[in-house]
Amino acid sequence: MALTRRAAAAGLTAIGLGAASPAAPRRVVSLNPCLDVILVHVADRGQIAALSHYAREAYGSTIAKVARTLPYTFESAEEVIALSPDMVLSGRHSSLATRQALKRLGVRTELFGVPDTLDESLQQVRRIAALVRRPERGEAVVRRIEDALRRAAPPRNQRPVYALVFMPGGFASAPGTLMDEMMRRAGLENAAARYGLKRSMNVPLERLIADPPELLLAGEAYPGAPSWAERVMEHPALTRIAGRMHRAVFPERLLFCGGPVLIDSAAALAKARRDAVARRG
Repeated sequence: MALTRRAAAAGLTAIGLGAASPAAPRRVVSLNPCLDVILVHVADRGQIAALSHYAREAYGSTIAKVARTLPYTFESAEEVIALSPDMVLSGRHSSLATRQALKRLGVRTELFGVPDTLDESLQQVRRIAALVRRPERGEAVVRRIEDALRRAAPPRNQRPVYALVFMPGGFASAPGTLMDEMMRRAGLENAAARYGLKRSMNVPLERLIADPPELLLAGEAYPGAPSWAERVMEHPALTRIAGRMHRAVFPERLLFCGGPVLIDSAAALAKARRDAVARRG
């Protein structure tokens, strides 16, 4: 009977319904939308004291439905302190004033950078899962990401598709970024390198006209507002190359974060590649 109870308790914990172990943090606050996503996937619901307010925005977050059922903050020190957290997850771009205030008060804060590679992103998943004492869930997320990448891989010997990914404001994902690696794994060659980009920045319209990519991935920055890439696509000067460039929608919520978001990103990139290859004939 004791063994049965232990097995049942283990099963409840595995699906996020059991109580956290004594050593696990009981009140975790995330101040970063990308860390929000990982936390929701690996922590017990009861461990999450609050997410960032960005997590609730459907156009920018892959966990909006869940996030709207959880507390949130606007990243102020006062809000965070009022929640009495025993751990805060913060990005390097999170409010410096808030981080300093938490440090002065002795609140445990774990700082995370922006991953530039797939390996760095997977390590963030593992680190957060370890911090909340749910390493097995971290490994489960990692396996799902790796499976998604295997499914997204192009057929052997298929020529890569030259592609450009536009972010809101017209910035293109440059070589050496996580998005660049995801593109390569999905059979896309980042056209930003051909335009001489060394960092994520605007690609001039003249460059697009002179040397258009085979595939342009862009989406709406927010509902009803056309992205910079959409305005470019409507420019009269592009009429003569419209037949040489395939356009695919790539939602903003898939642009900026790694971790579990990469599962949907890989699928979207692979579909865009398949459609562009079919268009080649």
